Amino acid sequence: MLHNYFPILMFLVVGVLVGVLPMLLGWGVSKVLGTSRPDPAKLSPYECGFEAFEDARMQFDVRYYLVAILFILFDLEVAFLVPWAVVLDDIGLFGFLSMMIFLAILVVGFVYEWMKGALEWE
Repeated sequence: MLHNYFPILMFLVVGVLVGVLPMLLGWGVSKVLGTSRPDPAKLSPYECGFEAFEDARMQFDVRYYLVAILFILFDLEVAFLVPWAVVLDDIGLFGFLSMMIFLAILVVGFVYEWMKGALEWE
């Protein structure tokens, strides 16, 4: 009976090795090459490597948020379109028309944003 669980055990062992082996390999290579001390610029609080030139609490332009919201909107659209396309034969005309109404609402919103100039970057 226990021989049925051997593939599961092998799967777990290979999964742990795939997760742990690259970390151990990177650690070992860094020890062999002697690069254990990072550059002081890498230890600075900013990822870009140079000091900040403005306050971290400065106000962002609202267009950044608008672009992020539009990205999420169209990303979710794709998340709905893929399963719909897979089951299109099963859901028939009602499912097709429902998705067309959904897409029409999204297109109206996109055209509204376009006409308001929200997609223009100065």
